[in-house]
Amino acid sequence: MGKKDKTISFRVSQESFEALSEIADERDLSLSALFRDYVDALVEHDGQIDVVPERGDDPAAGGGAATGGEPAADDGGSSFPPTVTVPKQFVREHERLELESDHLREQLEEYRRYVTHLQDKLDEDDDVVYLEELDGVANDTNGEGDGEGFEIDTDEPYRLG
Repeated sequence: MGKKDKTISFRVSQESFEALSEIADERDLSLSALFRDYVDALVEHDGQIDVVPERGDDPAAGGGAATGGEPAADDGGSSFPPTVTVPKQFVREHERLELESDHLREQLEEYRRYVTHLQDKLDEDDDVVYLEELDGVANDTNGEGDGEGFEIDTDEPYRLG
């Protein structure tokens, strides 16, 4: 079974919410993506995160393109890693498609479990009657069988319907 994402819910003041929304809009991210990035960084660094200003004169202190700020002027405009502006609509569509693919994977896993359940149930059932066994009983008309045989009259044509 795959990993399942968990939902975290908490309340913030209206002012904090608006400030977070503005930060997310500046970075062309949804609030969910903003928090996911923060949580990923927090977990990756074992809870040790330094808060630095986003736009600063010193690229080593958190300014520059690596933190989403403007490229530093002293390196001729080229920064590493390079940044690309992605429209918010594209990011939201990508997130929607990721959620949909996760949902489809969960459905597929559920269907596979159901098919396995049905196969197990079929394997457990001994009530299956095979036509070959019925033919053997029907053709056993000479009395040597178990006495359940019957004779089929093949002289007359048989019609269905």
